[in-house]
Amino acid sequence: MRPKATPTIQIDNDRVITTEWRFAPGAETGWHRHEYDYIVVPLITGKLVLETKDGVGSAELEAGCSYFRKVGVEHGCKC
Repeated sequence: MRPKATPTIQIDNDRVITTEWRFAPGAETGWHRHEYDYIVVPLITGKLVLETKDGVGSAELEAGCSYFRKVGVEHGCKC
């Protein structure tokens, strides 16, 4: 069993939620679905494994380079 990534809610109001995720080596978020469009701002450069109902893929992250995703896609992330 993989360790769980640690979420910390920083802002939660009627317009946005800001969550900091900390991943230990090999950690995962577990399956989830975002209730809002979202932006990710990686703090490190590296590879993130993304699981969806359609299969497994990956994203190359670059520290400080944000990316956008639409609401509603159920997925899991692994480091």
